[in-house]
Amino acid sequence: MEITTFNAEWPTRLLDPSGRRMAKPRTRGYTMVIDKGLGLHAFTDLLNTAGDYIDIVKFGFGTSTLYPPALMREKIELARKHGIVVMPGGTLLEAAVKQDLVPAFFRQVLTLGFNGIEVSDGTIVLSRRDRDDLIRDGVSLGLKVYTEYGKKLFGSRIDVEEFTRTAEQDWACGADLVTVEARESGVGVGLFDEHGNCRESELQFMASAVPQLERVMWEAPQKDQQVSLIKSLGSDVNLGNISVQDVIALETMRRGLRSDTFHLQSATFVADYVI
Repeated sequence: MEITTFNAEWPTRLLDPSGRRMAKPRTRGYTMVIDKGLGLHAFTDLLNTAGDYIDIVKFGFGTSTLYPPALMREKIELARKHGIVVMPGGTLLEAAVKQDLVPAFFRQVLTLGFNGIEVSDGTIVLSRRDRDDLIRDGVSLGLKVYTEYGKKLFGSRIDVEEFTRTAEQDWACGADLVTVEARESGVGVGLFDEHGNCRESELQFMASAVPQLERVMWEAPQKDQQVSLIKSLGSDVNLGNISVQDVIALETMRRGLRSDTFHLQSATFVADYVI
């Protein structure tokens, strides 16, 4: 018999076979997307298609300064309507520090409507005191503050003890998440080797040594990196620097809707299918 339905929805257990994915506003399993120059129409399409799966949008590097202000405001407003934290890239704040323009940076962040900032020292040298002050300043202005650990220099690695000390102090100053640097390429920096492969032994060591892993975000722009982190740390790992075209693909991996993470599907769902 032919079955015809209209306006039908997928069965609930096919929407999330893992049974573990939180809806927004989430307290874990954040996805941070990097916008490197989307136009308004493309940005609108992104949010209409995948806004439910995006928690943070970062306008990469110093790109925020290159948009017409009216366009920048419109993109920020659209993202916020979708419950998304929007922030300029940490490199822009680093430039403000170097140019002695931090107060002007914060004024423009608020004027444009950003509700988050990234505090990093991937390119400059930032003292612990200055890092603390930037975090506290952002928090005092009502902004979500995400910090970043690591240098952008090719070949830089993670010192787990230093990372732990940095993260604990950042959290004490009011930071929401601490991000492990991997750049937008995901190659030869931090957790990933010169081929972009995850250093599994280092990841396992960090997973056992670092407290509050739910407050750590891992930059993982490549698909295999995302798979490694999900398999090691679970579907609700916080992942950043996700390209705009990969948002929904990543969400399928979080839910066990892709072969790479099919094992995440709950036993109940598998049993029902077998029956």
